[in-house]
Order: sequence, then C-alpha cells, then structure tokens
Amino acid sequence: MKSNFPLALLGTCLPGVAAAAAAYNVSAFPPNSIQLTEADIGDFSSIRFGDDTDGTPLDVDESECKVFPGDPAWPAAEEWARLNATLGGVLLRPTPSAAVCYPGPDYDPERCQFLVSSASSSHYWLDEPLVALTEWAQGATCALSLAPEGNCTRGGFPEYVVNATTARHIQTAVNFARNKNIRLIIKNTGHDFGGRSVGAGALSVWTHYIKTTEFLPAYEVGEYSGMAVHVGAGIESWEEHNLMARYNVTILAPGCGTVGGAGGWMSGGGHTTVSSRFGLGADQVLALGVVTAAGRFVVADPYTNSDLFFALRGGGGGTYGVVTSAVMKAHPRVTVTGSSLAIVLGNGTSAPGGQLVVADADTFWRAVGAYYRFAAQVLDAGGFCFSYIYPAAGGGFLFTTLTQLVGGEWTQEAAATFARPLYAALRAAGVAEAADPAPGQFSSAAYGTARAVAVGPSPGNTRYRSRLLPRENWDDDARWARTMAAVRTATEAGFDNGFYFHGTLASPTEDVAGWPGRASAVNPAWRRNRMHAMLMDQAPAQSVERDAMMQDYMDLLRAASPGAGAYMNEGDPGEPAWQQAFYGSHYARLLAIKRARDPWGAFWAPTTVGSEGWAVRPAAGAGDGAGAYAGSQNGRLCRTGA
Repeated sequence: MKSNFPLALLGTCLPGVAAAAAAYNVSAFPPNSIQLTEADIGDFSSIRFGDDTDGTPLDVDESECKVFPGDPAWPAAEEWARLNATLGGVLLRPTPSAAVCYPGPDYDPERCQFLVSSASSSHYWLDEPLVALTEWAQGATCALSLAPEGNCTRGGFPEYVVNATTARHIQTAVNFARNKNIRLIIKNTGHDFGGRSVGAGALSVWTHYIKTTEFLPAYEVGEYSGMAVHVGAGIESWEEHNLMARYNVTILAPGCGTVGGAGGWMSGGGHTTVSSRFGLGADQVLALGVVTAAGRFVVADPYTNSDLFFALRGGGGGTYGVVTSAVMKAHPRVTVTGSSLAIVLGNGTSAPGGQLVVADADTFWRAVGAYYRFAAQVLDAGGFCFSYIYPAAGGGFLFTTLTQLVGGEWTQEAAATFARPLYAALRAAGVAEAADPAPGQFSSAAYGTARAVAVGPSPGNTRYRSRLLPRENWDDDARWARTMAAVRTATEAGFDNGFYFHGTLASPTEDVAGWPGRASAVNPAWRRNRMHAMLMDQAPAQSVERDAMMQDYMDLLRAASPGAGAYMNEGDPGEPAWQQAFYGSHYARLLAIKRARDPWGAFWAPTTVGSEGWAVRPAAGAGDGAGAYAGSQNGRLCRTGA
C-alpha cells in the first residue's frame, strides 16, 4: 500500500434548530410549507388534484399512450403560458446545450469549445435543466462534440421543465401532467445511468434547487432518539459534507460530490464509504416530505403514510411520489483510515507510483482474489473497499483499490497490523514485492470535511451492469472459485471489447441498518452483500448486439450467485428479470403500493416498480442503434397490457 489515500474520501464525483424534537413539523420546512391550495387552482381545471378529499381517485385516463407533441390533445401554447403564470415563471423550455455545436441558429463554436473542454471543471452540467449524465438514454440525438454528425434534435429530452423549489411547484406540475395525460419525469442532479431522468414528450420536475438544510440536535421517533438533519431534495453530497463539518456529525452522503443525497441515490438504497458501519442511505431516513400522484403534499414516516415511507426507502424513485425533503439520522463524527494498493500485470519492469508488478496472468488473478477474499474482514470491521480492474498496456491489467477502515480505533499502527495478513496472502499468491505495510502507508481523515463546490462530470456513455455478490460466495471455497473465475473471464474479455470491472465492497446488514432501516424496501440482496460487482461500458455506439455480448458475461456472475440481485442505481435497464434482481422479495408489496397510490400511471421510469405496464416506442428512424436500444427514452410512452 502507498500513502496516497485521498482526504476527500472518494469525493469524485444558515440552518436553524428545532425547538422540540417530538413536535418537529416536516411540513413547516420552508420548501414544504408553500403548498398548492384550491384557491390557487381556481378555474384552472388542468391543475386540479387527482382525488377527492377522502382520497377517492378521479378521472383515470386509460388511453393507450401518453399525449405527445403534435397530438391533437397536446396543450396549446396558451395553456402552457397559463401554467407558467400559475407556477410563478419557473416553467422552462430549454434548448439542448450541445445545440451550440451544430450548424443552425444556435451555433456558437466558442460556447461549444467551452462545453467540450471546460464545463466539466465547473458546476455547469449539474445546473443544466435537461441533461442527464448518460447520453445514450436520451437517444444520443444531440451529442456533445466539436465535430458532430447530423443535426441536433430534442430526442429523449423533455419538452418542458419545472424548476421546482417548493412543494407547490411540484404539485402543480404533477397535477398538470396527470390531468393532461403527459409523461412526467423527475430529475435531481442528473446522475442517472438508467434513463430515468429523461423522456421524449415529457414534463420534467427538476428538484435540483431545493437546497434548504436544517440541523436537529434532538429528534425522536419510535425507537430512534438522537441527532438528525433535514435536507431538501436538491442537496448534493459536497453540501452534506459541509453540513457535517459545521456540526461535527456524520450523515451518510454519496461518494461522488455532485450526487444528490435525498433523491434517487437514497430511494434506490444508496451505498457509500461508511455503509458497513451505519447502513445504506435509505436506512438513515426518519421522515419524508412527498408529493403524491394525486398532487397532495404528505409527510411519510413510520406511523403516517407508512406505505410510502416503506416504498421510498430503497424501493426505487420516480414511481410512488416526488420527494421534497428527508429527515435523516446524524451520527457522532467518525474518522476513516485507509490506504491504496495497485497491482499491475506487466512485463516485469518497475512500474510508477509504487505499483506491485507481476509477470504472469495467473499470479495477477491469484493476487486479486487474495485481496477480495481478505476484504470480507474489512467489511466485518465496518470498512469499505473501492476497486477497479482496467486493461493495461501490452495485454496486461491494472488492479487498483482503496481500503478504508471506519472509526477512531483505527490508528495508523492498528491499520497496518490489521493489513499484514493481506500482504502475507499476496506473497503466497506470488507477489514477491508485497512487503508488510508500515503505519506511514496509512492516512486518516474525518468523514465529512468541508468542501468547495464540487464540479463535473461531463455527459458520457457509461453503462453499468450490476451484481450483488453475497457473503456465501466468500464462505465456501467452491463458490469462491466460481466467483473469481467469472470475474476473470469477464474482465479479460473486456480487454478487446472496451469494458472494465468495478467492484465496491460493503456489508450494510440489517444489524447495522438499525431502526427503521431494517424495515424498508431495500433490496434484500444488499443485506447479504459482500461485493457490488459491475461491468462498466463506455462505448458510444450501444447496440442490441453489444448488449447481448455484455449479458453473456454478466450471466457468468449471475450463475456464480444464484438468487442474489443487482443495485438498481448502478444497474442495467436491460437487466433480465429485473423485478427480482432490483427488488427481490419486496416486489409484490411494492407493486400493490404503486397501484394504490398511482392508479393513473402518472409516474413512470424504466425498471421502476410497475413499469412493465408501459414501454417506450422508439422514435421513427431510430433503427437498431441508440434509439432502439434497451433503455433509450427517445420515443412515445405507451401501455403494454402487462
């Protein structure tokens, strides 16, 4: 190991005080307190609520497809203008940013150069109302390039965007879309790898600027009594780290600094550096502000709207309601101590940066297996591991990993002692240079250090395919051998096919999740997890044939982990049997909640609960490329009859 452990702890990617914890009012939180009323609706029936005061649903539209631009039922410009006036001017109809790179009225070569070369060094793409950070899901109809091909068209980008900062904005948008049978999507920061934040012909609810925070030094609900924070849906990880530093607490935040902590990350589960110690992001939630499909603002907690409280904590976002804010546990401040390790399969010459060099493939894979097997001890001690295996020059591979131990008990000396068995295992695997680590190879930092505004990344074509490998695979030698054989076969295939392996290791068991986390919709596969194993593909030309190839390699990991699952936030929208893979035994209960809460089908996103009832019909001329590829949102949304 070498001492380049980043103090930012994987950061790649004035609050008030509650007077009485037991009486804390989620509805009084500023973004939640401004709500739509009958007086606001007046004679504008397009934004009326979807149910009576007793909750009886009204006007369930059973049309085959959502209304699409150009249809006779598409609202006229005057109605969109009235909606904007009702919203107070926050309705946007933005042009795709990359249009400046294409010939036409928006062409601006200097602006294009900025977007290509400099925007990722700013907060630009997070503040952009249309873009999700994966272009293939949009249909790649207006890709960012200095030398683009073809024309820039809207493709899978939404038609209109509501820049929501209050519950009232969201309620109005939900009511309008539901009453007009228009596709509705929800976007937070744009960190979306499954096509959930874009959609052709849609109205988008953009929660990015719901930025209010509040620290609650004493909060009580059920079995929980302790500190908490109340954060708006648009708060990003870097902002949560600043909140931690200000109040000397630990709250679970996404690893990448620009990911939203109370949006899709939380509702899909949300793993991070301290998940083996405190559980997943979903496990931290004590109460939620939610706008329902009927357009009502409600509070969901263990005792009120408990069905929504269950579903929205791990059961996937974008299908039960729009989260406006979340009350989350705040723990005493913890320290993280760690170090990095790199092993390269090369030609036997010395490698830069302290990498351990091996000369043959069998030794390399034995060494990788030794690390991953030892990682179980890291997780059982409350730690976390973050690894990649990349193709390297000369037909070789580079394995990199960051090992992190959580808690003040992990001094540099204790961490070095803990790691010695790993280095003995590496030597036994044939890595002669793997000398026992010294304390100086470890460094420590508080989890939650103050940060400047996080920046980047740019839109790209990253596609994740996920498998949650269970602890049983570590406990049984035969299963372990099959697991590592699957990892090796898939990764070696990636050398020629342009994909690579990513493994994050965490054990967010029910015991560490605590109350109320253990009674949530979190995929049960997470509770037995050792490794979130991913094949990552960044090929710009996604195709049916490429997907079939990738699925063949993923099948090796599935076969090595029968009955396990996958992480929906970093999963494949083409995942076979996704209902079981992403939701496990919770799916039937979640589907019942979805149908009861949203009989209109107002909320839809790929691979969310109930989404099998609808499908995107690819736009005309999309062919077999990005437009027709599993997960593309460039087309009309129609019922399937499922």
